Amino acid sequence: MMTVTAPAKINLTLEVLKKRPDGYHEIRSVVQTVSFVDKIKFQPGFKVEIKCDLPEWSAQKSLVSKAVTLLKNTSGSGQGALIEIEKRIPLSSGLGGDSSDAAAVLRGLNMLWDLKLSLRDLINLGTQISSDVPLFFHGGTVLIEGRGEKIRPLHPMPHMSVILLEPSIQRVETKTQQMYNLLSVRNYTSGKITGDFIDMLEGKASKPGAGLYNIFDKVALDYFAGLEEHRRKFLEAGADDVHTAGSGPTLFTLTRDDVKAYEIHKRLQAMGLKAYLADF
Repeated sequence: MMTVTAPAKINLTLEVLKKRPDGYHEIRSVVQTVSFVDKIKFQPGFKVEIKCDLPEWSAQKSLVSKAVTLLKNTSGSGQGALIEIEKRIPLSSGLGGDSSDAAAVLRGLNMLWDLKLSLRDLINLGTQISSDVPLFFHGGTVLIEGRGEKIRPLHPMPHMSVILLEPSIQRVETKTQQMYNLLSVRNYTSGKITGDFIDMLEGKASKPGAGLYNIFDKVALDYFAGLEEHRRKFLEAGADDVHTAGSGPTLFTLTRDDVKAYEIHKRLQAMGLKAYLADF
């Protein structure tokens, strides 16, 4: 049996510059993968079988099935596999779990089936699945541009604890494109916020963790009923700064103080909220 981890991601900055002629949005974003992960186990099999320990997860709706089909069609492999997903990253959360799982499945099957595809080959396949998939072949701190397919590794962020808050609000199956469709020209920015953040990473500015920005911070608070209340509770628990993790409703805060992170996490749990403690 072989196990591949699929990390969640948070957007440290996320700017939308414009809407492109192809219908996608031009973005500029610094993305960070974190230690909050799904685990995917692979075993040889006569056919491809996909299982998940999360009852509401659907193989038909997941990018994992798309990744398997694309890899089989591209490689011509007739091999099978038992793929078992231990799901921790919440669905439709903005943490990139489905895209990360798809990338992990491409990596895992490439090894299991001995296809000998290069990293570039896998990234090209990932681009055909979803704009978010390619970044998970890099991990760490990366800049993504275009519609998400242009990726450049950056100077890594310093070690920080991450507290994630999964809002206990009415579950809305939100696709990324739906959230982007809520944006208007007045939401667009120039990309300078992300540029300044990169300057900070490269030592041209101070205070690591400053300059966090997500275009969906305000959009998500308006769209997801009850999210503002969760943000308020997050601040009450001791968070200094709270942002949406991506285009979904999950909230996060960062701190370099591990003890403070533990205390915030404990307070959120005492409130009966779903909170997760991770780091990078």
